[in-house]
Amino acid sequence: MKNVLNLRILLALVISLTIVSCSRNSSNNSSRATGWKINDKNGGFQYNDKFQEQETGPGLVFIEGGTFTMGKVQDDVMHDWNNSPNQQHVQSFYMDETEVTNKMYTEYLDWIKRTYPPEEENYRLIYEGALPDTLVWRNRLGYAETMTEYYLRHPAYGEYPVVGVSWIQAVEFASWRTDRVAEMDLQNAGYLERDSHLTSSADSNFNVDTYINAPTKTYGGNDSIINPEKSRRRVQTTAAGDTINVYARRESGIFSPDYRLPTEAEWEYAALGLSELRSYNVYRGRKKYPWDGQYTRSGRRKTRGDQLANFKQGKGDYGGIAGWSDDGADITAQVMSYEPNDYGLYDMAGNVAEWVADVYRPIVDDEFNDFNYTRGNVYYKNAINEDGTVKVITPDEIVYDTLSNGRIVARNLPGEIALVPVDENETYLRTNFDKSDNRNFRDGDVRSSRQYADNFEEEGEEADVNNTRKMYNSPKHNVERDSLGAIIKEYDTSNDRTSLINDEVRVYKGGSWRDRAYWIDPAQRRYFPQDMATDYIGFRCAMSRVGSKSQGKKKRN
Repeated sequence: MKNVLNLRILLALVISLTIVSCSRNSSNNSSRATGWKINDKNGGFQYNDKFQEQETGPGLVFIEGGTFTMGKVQDDVMHDWNNSPNQQHVQSFYMDETEVTNKMYTEYLDWIKRTYPPEEENYRLIYEGALPDTLVWRNRLGYAETMTEYYLRHPAYGEYPVVGVSWIQAVEFASWRTDRVAEMDLQNAGYLERDSHLTSSADSNFNVDTYINAPTKTYGGNDSIINPEKSRRRVQTTAAGDTINVYARRESGIFSPDYRLPTEAEWEYAALGLSELRSYNVYRGRKKYPWDGQYTRSGRRKTRGDQLANFKQGKGDYGGIAGWSDDGADITAQVMSYEPNDYGLYDMAGNVAEWVADVYRPIVDDEFNDFNYTRGNVYYKNAINEDGTVKVITPDEIVYDTLSNGRIVARNLPGEIALVPVDENETYLRTNFDKSDNRNFRDGDVRSSRQYADNFEEEGEEADVNNTRKMYNSPKHNVERDSLGAIIKEYDTSNDRTSLINDEVRVYKGGSWRDRAYWIDPAQRRYFPQDMATDYIGFRCAMSRVGSKSQGKKKRN
């Protein structure tokens, strides 16, 4: 009798737990704000409530964010005071495992050539503007024609870091990569026709922002690609005959943040590989190289004495002695030739220096901001047509910029949404920003800030409020084209210029195959014009992390 009673109690408990479980599962599909059902097949609010966490994009590794000492913590032998130590915090993000290689960049060139055939006059400058400058290898007193002709395209150099790429070209590559990865993700989810990326043309290509804001204008409005009824994905139809979830949205959880250049703070944080310097949330904050220790040579038995990065060991010593090479390279080295740092990142010291997003200033203004620090924010918004729709660029509306070195690059491409600077509608009575261009915010420091424009402004020349005039009075070269397309170059011959720093110089980090060991310290920072290129500066991409700070839902203890 007791066994029967126990069995009945157990059965009642199981039934009650089942009811509670069903009730909880039911509540998961209901709004905690209204009680209405979410993802109802009859319509209403649709939301991806099964999203777990952001997937790691192609080529990326995860970097968990944290606090670190940014700047040089060793002796500053140059005494330039442009990398003073300051405490910063960066959010979690992703970064390319290696530098962008020649193979990766030639894939980008191939897409441009297929989509915007350079033999058509209207598109010729798009392809030419994306080409790396292979002449950066030349030297007045050195032979380098082999690299000039072979380095970019020959398979022998396919897995070597791309060089001859300006900061502007690196940014354009990251934008292209964002669109291609989103296009692949939408294909895999069934929102786009399979292999639709192979059909791209100047008037029919994919842009992720266009798809999100005006999906019917993607691929030039080609219905056979974007119509879900013709794709592999089953279209949901309500009882009233209306379709829902036709196009992917932000709420679908499919889109990842954009590929972009890392900020200087992100790059330095990732290069340091700080994991071995942390113990019980205590950070020691002194590190000289991406690897542990104070030396550039390996102490392991198998590789004892070998260099841990590709850099110049001394005058005339780019690769050691034949038969026993210090670092295995004389110019750049194939990526992954050296051990990665603790984050799994390769060549964060040496090989090639790398562009980062920041506009260069000697002083990092950590007094104003110590969270995700970067200088160079310029805010834009989508251009809107008179009918309220977003303005999508057509092949006849491509705008080209002539750079300071005379090269011409496309400012926008067909299929993209036209952008305009934010205006008073977005900035009125705001406390966090008050204008579109913030490159000069709190520019300079108290002791050296002076209006050079008051003393050096040339006669008849009006001061440009968008230029840096407090500390820096850089040369103003001018490049224009006449009615026949010939380049007119006007060099600034003024003797009153005081600096090479302006709003178009960007930071590069990491040292290179041309640099001595002093420059491979991740804290070192230098600058170069954003529209020029060298044989020792490359780049890698980054991506912001959305959601939790840690991967795998790591919980606090």
